[in-house]
Amino acid sequence: MNAMMRRAVIATAAVSMALSMAACGKAGDDKKSTAGSGDTKSIGLLLPENASSTRYESFDKPFIEAKVTALCPDCKVKYSNAEGSASKQKQQFDTLIAEGVKVIILDAFDAKSTQSWVKEAADKGVKVVAYDRLATGPVAAYVSFDNEKVGELQGQALVDALGAKAADANVVMINGDEADPNAAFFKAGAHKTLDGKVKKVVYEASGEWKPTVAGQKIGTAITSLGKDGFQAVYSANDGMAAAIITQLKSSGINVPVGGQDAGIDAIQRIITGDQAYTIYKAYKPLADAAGELAVNLLQGKDVKGIASASVDSDTDKGVPAKLLEPKVVTKANVQSTVIADGLYKVADICTGDYAAACATAGLK
Repeated sequence: MNAMMRRAVIATAAVSMALSMAACGKAGDDKKSTAGSGDTKSIGLLLPENASSTRYESFDKPFIEAKVTALCPDCKVKYSNAEGSASKQKQQFDTLIAEGVKVIILDAFDAKSTQSWVKEAADKGVKVVAYDRLATGPVAAYVSFDNEKVGELQGQALVDALGAKAADANVVMINGDEADPNAAFFKAGAHKTLDGKVKKVVYEASGEWKPTVAGQKIGTAITSLGKDGFQAVYSANDGMAAAIITQLKSSGINVPVGGQDAGIDAIQRIITGDQAYTIYKAYKPLADAAGELAVNLLQGKDVKGIASASVDSDTDKGVPAKLLEPKVVTKANVQSTVIADGLYKVADICTGDYAAACATAGLK
């Protein structure tokens, strides 16, 4: 091979290598660009548990999915349930971030632990909608009920159930999990109503949102106070109320017990007289607001038209918020609340074991 031919071959090889490197660089740049843009068609949905309340799987999840689909037909909801584990929820949150999801609806199992997660997400351009419980950290928006008002309604409903006996009544309080900021609001609201209207709160403990724990705590109260040592029980939710009522019945005690969440089993206990009341927090408006907030954030729209109020968390002030109004449900208004709203049909409530009680209550 002469010198001229050698120079031609070297030049051809150099050009080929340069083109190859340019192609690799372009491919790499495209990959980086795609990763940076993230998943602009998916919304993460993380719910806290499914043991003490059936509402999350039965109502919140399908309602949120339906609202997102209605507003953004080609959007997808990536759902996980923490099953009562803060560490599991953190893993689920991290997975969504790794997958490039840009908006996450988060109902935190332990709202106090989320500050670093939400901060890291915000630093990466990921927006978090705090759902039902106000997560710590720089959340983009919050949707829930006025949770201190929930507690006030619970306390007043218990006073109403006691009637003329309220002023001389001792009350046992089984509160929610201290890791849930809503539990503190429920407790504060209940005390605001109960204190001064009943004789005394004689025993108070956390049931941790776990029926088994609530059952154990009411057992301790019975042992400590005696069968006649209290005249009513405040339970922070219906799942714990069910266990409390079972324990009271086994001990031969019949006193008013109330909860919240308006689960169908709670409505059935109300119809039979085993439970005095529940608090109905209409799931569909809550879920619809969360879905609308998430889609607006995904599309880069302002959320203050939806979240027109503001709240302060333990870490951040002025969080845009939408707060809905709760309602008390008793035997007298089952028809005009959960049935009228289409949450349940009479046929769902009035199954064989409850048919006679439903007839007496006038459900139709």
